[in-house]
This record gives sequence, structure tokens and C-alpha cells, in this order.
Amino acid sequence: MRTPRRTSVREPRELLDLVGEELGASEARVVTQEEVDRFADVTKDHQWIHVDVERAKTGPFGGTIVHGFLTLALVPRLLEDVLAVEDFSMGINYGLDRVRFVKPLPPGTEIQGVATLASAERIPAENGLEGVQAKASVVVEFAHDGTTCCVAEILFRYYP
Repeated sequence: MRTPRRTSVREPRELLDLVGEELGASEARVVTQEEVDRFADVTKDHQWIHVDVERAKTGPFGGTIVHGFLTLALVPRLLEDVLAVEDFSMGINYGLDRVRFVKPLPPGTEIQGVATLASAERIPAENGLEGVQAKASVVVEFAHDGTTCCVAEILFRYYP
């Protein structure tokens, strides 16, 4: 398991100087079968490989697996563990450039997010606020051995 590490900046424009830097590693986190079941209820994705514990034991993964999109939904939270911007009025998730679900995640397995700041640029003032748009490459790893589970390039904006 990686030692959790966090990068902190006072204001969004300081991100411009961190491009190419590894921002750190999140705390370890476990996705439970209960969370998988609740996600299935919300998304109406009750595929047996996710929710039928008994049937999944004889399936291709030897047990249930977390929905890829649930893993992806954790990326902003893992990034929050890794990057702290202290002084801003609003932050938004702006989108994704690339996502890959590299290896299935069994519920009950510890994961960590490791983030590198891929880009950062000023964005023109909107309603009087000039912001910063940044892109982080977040690798969701299995905490026990560092194997990649999911990779996502997430875009986000901060406004002062």
C-alpha cells in the first residue's frame, strides 16, 4: 500500500505550476457489496455479476465485481483526498477525457487513488470570475499490490 500523501495549494492559480507533478495517493478505501447493491438500485443495473453473490461465485470472476461506473464515480472523492485547494468559491467536475476499466474490482478489496496533474490553464472570466481548468490522471489501484483497476482523466474547474 502506498503511503497517503496530499498536495495543498492556497488558490486555484497555483495549479498552473504543478503540471506534470504527482499530487499524491489517497487513503485506502473499500467498496462494499452493500454499496454495489445500492448503486445497482439507483442505476437499474442489476446484472448478476454485480449483485448475485451466490451465482457470481461460479462466474468468470469468482465472485461479484463492482460496477465500472461506481468505480469511476469514486474518482472525484479519491482526488479530493489527494489535492486540496484551500481558497475558492466554487469547484465543478467538468468532464472526462479518457476512462479505462483495466481490471475488475471485487467488493471488499482496498483501493487507492494516485493522481498526476496532466494540465492546468486559466479559463476566461465568466460572470466576472476567471478560473482554472485542470486535468488529473487518476489511477485507481489495488492497495495491496499497486495493480491498476481503473484509469480516468478527469477535468475540473475552480473559481476564486
